[in-house]
Amino acid sequence: MYKIGDKVVYPNHGAGTIAGIETKTILDEKKEYYIMKLPIGEMKVMIPVDKIDKIGIRDVISEEKADEVFELLDGEKSKMSQNWNRRFRANQEKLKTGDIFEVAEVVRNLSIRDREKGLSTGEKKMLSNARQILISELVLAKDMDEESISEKMDDLFILSEKEIEEKKAEEEKAKKEKEEKARKEKEEKARKEKEEEAKKENNS
Repeated sequence: MYKIGDKVVYPNHGAGTIAGIETKTILDEKKEYYIMKLPIGEMKVMIPVDKIDKIGIRDVISEEKADEVFELLDGEKSKMSQNWNRRFRANQEKLKTGDIFEVAEVVRNLSIRDREKGLSTGEKKMLSNARQILISELVLAKDMDEESISEKMDDLFILSEKEIEEKKAEEEKAKKEKEEKARKEKEEKARKEKEEEAKKENNS
């Protein structure tokens, strides 16, 4: 049982504080509900007390774990499917787990992809939702305000103009090398075919 003042996480919704415990009568059946207040937007969520295990309600992470989340956000993008539908479904499953490190991975990967290639409308919405879920827990874990957490996250994903130009140059170089390789392979294939034809003519 949680008590008023406890900080908890509701998977796919975010983190908040238990602001109250109320009894409601629904279809002639009395049930107890936790009233969870989210730190972002002053929204309140009702959680059935007898369903907390099934829903996956858990405690907010420690400040030390929050620092580990920022380290993960600062890491390299992990491999994602190039297929939009598969990538979207995979990220949805990660968000459903309620695991903050899974949520952070979705935020990091989509933020980097948005910066590099842009996102579809669906993925932009997913990124916005994942950021809110992540920020809501980090606000409580670090005892910081929403704006400070958001700015700290944004700083991790900002590339300098020089870095952007360097990345573009690397991509252009790789593209040219690939094209050059394909051209040489094509020329080599044509040369071998000519040699084969010449041999056949000499033998006839």
